[in-house]
Amino acid sequence: MFKIRVNNRFDFQIDNSKQDAYAIDIQQINEHQFHLLHQNQSYRAEIVSFNKAEKTCTVKVNSNTYTLEIKDQYDELLHRLGLDNLNTVKVANLKAPMPGLVLKVLVAEGDEVKKGDNLLILEAMKMENIIKAPADVKIKSIKISDKQIVEKNEVLLVFG
Repeated sequence: MFKIRVNNRFDFQIDNSKQDAYAIDIQQINEHQFHLLHQNQSYRAEIVSFNKAEKTCTVKVNSNTYTLEIKDQYDELLHRLGLDNLNTVKVANLKAPMPGLVLKVLVAEGDEVKKGDNLLILEAMKMENIIKAPADVKIKSIKISDKQIVEKNEVLLVFG
């Protein structure tokens, strides 16, 4: 059993034990493109993006783009048990990973940043290190400024 949410608006439930209920003829054209026949209708489908970890994908069917979120019975069980958000990282602040000189702060207070976004440039041992966001966070306060020397484990940014 799969639950599929399309474009954050439409929900479908598919029981994969009923194979003949979804009589679709699929021919793979290349790695990302497919030709489908369903109820005497022809469709050209392309997988635009696929994120296995988040179980999401973007599919283009006959020039229409759809975003799909896919959940199986295990995802539903984890949700019912309240264990579906254990992988979300909760970070209160960012500490200096090493002593060094802050060359440039790349964010401002109130900014909302995504995991992996650049936060600041820290020079240590004559090397420039770009410090990135550890999670999706909002910058509550900035404890350092450009050209400031910092020690290891000193709080640089506070998230909120």
